[in-house]
Amino acid sequence: MKLCSLANRKTLVGTILLFIGSIIASAAASVPDPEPATGWQSKEAAFASQFMAVTAHPLATQAANTVLKNNGSAVDAAVVAQLILNLVEPQSSGIGGGAFMLYWDAENRTLFSFDGRETAPAAANSDYFKDDGGKIIKWREARLGPKAVGVPGTLHLLHTVHQRFGNHSWADLFAPAIALSRKGFSVSPRMAKSIKGAQASLQRFKATREYFFTEQGNPLPAGHHLTNRAFAKTLEIIANEGITPFYEGVIGARLIESLKGDSTKPSLMTSQDLAEYATLSRPPVCARYRGKAVCGMGPPSSGALTVGQILQLIERFDLKDLGASPEGIHLILEASRLAFADRARYMADSDFVPVPVEGLLSADYLQGRSQLIHPSTSMGKALPGQPPGISTAQASMQQFESAGTSHLSIVDTKGNIVSMTTTIESGFGSMLMTQGFLLNNEMTDFSFRSSKAGRLIANRVEGGKRPRSSMAPTIVFDSTGTPVLVAGSPGGSRIICYVVQALVGVMDWKMNPQQAVSMPHFCNRNGRTDLESHLDAEIIKTALTDLGHEVQIRDMNSGLHMIQLLPSGRLLGGADPRREGLALGE
Repeated sequence: MKLCSLANRKTLVGTILLFIGSIIASAAASVPDPEPATGWQSKEAAFASQFMAVTAHPLATQAANTVLKNNGSAVDAAVVAQLILNLVEPQSSGIGGGAFMLYWDAENRTLFSFDGRETAPAAANSDYFKDDGGKIIKWREARLGPKAVGVPGTLHLLHTVHQRFGNHSWADLFAPAIALSRKGFSVSPRMAKSIKGAQASLQRFKATREYFFTEQGNPLPAGHHLTNRAFAKTLEIIANEGITPFYEGVIGARLIESLKGDSTKPSLMTSQDLAEYATLSRPPVCARYRGKAVCGMGPPSSGALTVGQILQLIERFDLKDLGASPEGIHLILEASRLAFADRARYMADSDFVPVPVEGLLSADYLQGRSQLIHPSTSMGKALPGQPPGISTAQASMQQFESAGTSHLSIVDTKGNIVSMTTTIESGFGSMLMTQGFLLNNEMTDFSFRSSKAGRLIANRVEGGKRPRSSMAPTIVFDSTGTPVLVAGSPGGSRIICYVVQALVGVMDWKMNPQQAVSMPHFCNRNGRTDLESHLDAEIIKTALTDLGHEVQIRDMNSGLHMIQLLPSGRLLGGADPRREGLALGE
């Protein structure tokens, strides 16, 4: 197959950099995103000299900036932003879900990573997703109702990091969300479209039906003035009494009671499961790329490991010269096949299964794996490798992950940084609502099967275990250990592709953050290649098909939020135009 000429390649790359048109509707995936793409909003890069926040909604970004302006820390801003996102973007995250956070302590030059991932109830076992007849239930049914809910961790994480790194009082940080809950806000076009897209499932449960629909039974339209007094009461209790009422008191008791409403799919969660929840401080996982350290969250997230593998697998190629051409895209897609093959076999909660973290990022191992990448042809489906440190023979298993997630990137006046990806799993989570907030469906991030061909699956259900995630909050450091990039995205398992592409965009293709988060997406999770609909998608599809890829053009619903820390000390931010986010600072 003939590769594109240099002239054609430069034209194509230029078109991609100038891509600001609306995303075109495309063929549906085998399992549609429960949180649909909601249109294109052209955005410009944001500049600041002191602090910056990038979140998925203007109200959350503005509240975070008010805190930062008043000498609040990056953690203070993250608490405020998350609580407001729970209101204005309830389909994506909230205190009924889980989160991972990277925190850079600028004064002590120390990077922390905190695991606020949901956990399985202690009584859960390998039969969790089987019906009374012993058959595995379908994902679409499993994600609805009490049995889908894992023990929430987001609130615990926020409290844990605030106690260590917060400047403002806990109660003060709750005031903006409490006031907004009572005063009300305007339902955004994205929230309205999400409600409409999930209306059949939302109507199955009384609390969500009453909150997300008008008195006439219609999905709330864009512009509808919405209040949430139940959430205001919940937040007032937590503001005044801390997180004890949630994990060991009245809020937790009501949460457990709300899980008993569907006897056909009962939850196994108990008050003891809530009381025993803990945020875990884990070692960050870092990979070397182009002389920089790309750091993120280790197991139970597969994010940093898979992102790191992809980057190290492509490092031997001259991506700077190739640019975002079919040849350059092909190399990244091939590296993704290899990394996702390893992910499917080896990555899960390392407290329950051995994960060869060092081996998966070993330079010698990845140099060998990289030789499987051929510039002129696709390898097709990749097999997992044999990284150093393997202690058990596990089975490979891909598991569907949907896109109900959000990401915050924040830098404060002292240079402290938060990169936090937060989720309730699918759009609107389990569709269950209690005391003004939605509950996650994180249990469906586990493998529904416990074994395959006589081998155990790493991401099988076990009591107290945290399901594997693809969330990839990321901070990149230069050769002196100084942070230069903050990034992350929602998007299910495609999060990994989105983050890699944005990092390559800045580090190799010299884009600014807004260009990097705006360029058309491509992704391969060791199967079909997904290509985002855009002006030149058919041209790229033809070129990739000639290289041996099976290509599908489709919507790809990211929510990338990135901050670049420039050598001058200025901050440059970008918010994904596919959502309603805002980058703002001073």
